[in-house]
Amino acid sequence: MLKITPRRKRWLKLTSARWQRRVLFVAGGLVVGAAAVALAELADQAQLAFNWLLSKSRYASLVVTPAGFALSVYLTQRYFPNAQGSGIPQAMAARHLSDTRARSPLVSIRVAIGKVLLTLLGLLCGGSVGREGPTVQVGASIMFALGRLSPRRQPGLILAGAAAGVAAAFNTPLAGIVFGIEEMSRAFETRTSSLVIATVIAAGLTSLALMGNYAYFGTTPIALAKGIDWLAVPLCGVVGGAAGGLFSRILITMARGLPGAVGLFIKRRKLPFALVCGFAVALCGLASGDTVYGTGYAQVKAALETGTPLPADFGVLKFLATTFAAISGIPGGIFAPSLAVGAGIGANIASLFHGMPLAPIMLLGMVAYFAGVVQAPITAFVIVTEMTDNHAMVVPLMMASLIAYGTSRLICEEGLYHALAKGFVTTAEAQADAKANATSETVRAP
Repeated sequence: MLKITPRRKRWLKLTSARWQRRVLFVAGGLVVGAAAVALAELADQAQLAFNWLLSKSRYASLVVTPAGFALSVYLTQRYFPNAQGSGIPQAMAARHLSDTRARSPLVSIRVAIGKVLLTLLGLLCGGSVGREGPTVQVGASIMFALGRLSPRRQPGLILAGAAAGVAAAFNTPLAGIVFGIEEMSRAFETRTSSLVIATVIAAGLTSLALMGNYAYFGTTPIALAKGIDWLAVPLCGVVGGAAGGLFSRILITMARGLPGAVGLFIKRRKLPFALVCGFAVALCGLASGDTVYGTGYAQVKAALETGTPLPADFGVLKFLATTFAAISGIPGGIFAPSLAVGAGIGANIASLFHGMPLAPIMLLGMVAYFAGVVQAPITAFVIVTEMTDNHAMVVPLMMASLIAYGTSRLICEEGLYHALAKGFVTTAEAQADAKANATSETVRAP
């Protein structure tokens, strides 16, 4: 009979633990991929339903959008706290926290369910929000739930879930990995990297199996011509980066609270404030000819594929609609709306270059504004390259992204997601300490 030595037992135990972790990450990636596809399909249906309403009466948005915003904020506060906003800051905060009890309110199955339902509500009432940020929080929540089977790996699981969410939401696996490294962790962790990649692959394969292979914004093979057309690169970088930095500055300021009576009103009267923001979004929608509601995906894709310029006021009105939606407190992402704002900026700049194809300059505007908002230049140009399947524009996109990043830093010193994540970390730690103290007092009581 073969005798198993203590050394052999340790080796078997270690090997078993490694394979369990690998199975855990891959299985989680499959679930995240399926959840991302489901949210994408439901989000499209929600936007179609709102468009059907507008076809009956354009002015219905003056009632439906404010009411929907107020209802969304009420449900968030009452039933799904920490589901507000894009969801990426919550995932970052959960990864930063070391206490499982503090993480749970930020990334749980309850929060994930609320995030999906309320993001759909935001799109159903015409909010200028996206589904990609919510997919990140949903992915992190799914992986965190699985992480209860492996508590020591929870930070890595949250990172993997977030990266898989980006990959499956846009069909951009490389961007998912880069997002995980550049934004979620701000470092490359060798021990976790292979597991994160495996999770992204699993999520990507699930998305491919359910939706097929596609480029999010279609294929735009046109590149910049030689000569004066390259002036669009620094121009888009500066303008897009400045606009993105302004957007981030507004959101961070509003999240930390305005001084004086106005700030006190917003803090105490969140439902009336959401109502006002919803009404402002409806006005932007009416002024734009109903083009700035929702993600902006359809308008941008049509402009890229046909070369038809976006309306001159699209970028400005989309910026305002997205800003009002973001500060209102409703759940919803800013990825797709930010790309739409950038496309509008690029279309305006393209009007200065007569005879130049529209698509390349729109792409420059998209990457510049997005890099200005998130201050993650590598993620910005990688995600736009993958979403448009245009590798001929890689170098110009890299240049515009870096210029936009530098410009944005002059206006907003902190990256948007990281600045917002600090607030969630502080609140979660305080709540966890309060619960621990309450439990301690209960134990001491006779």
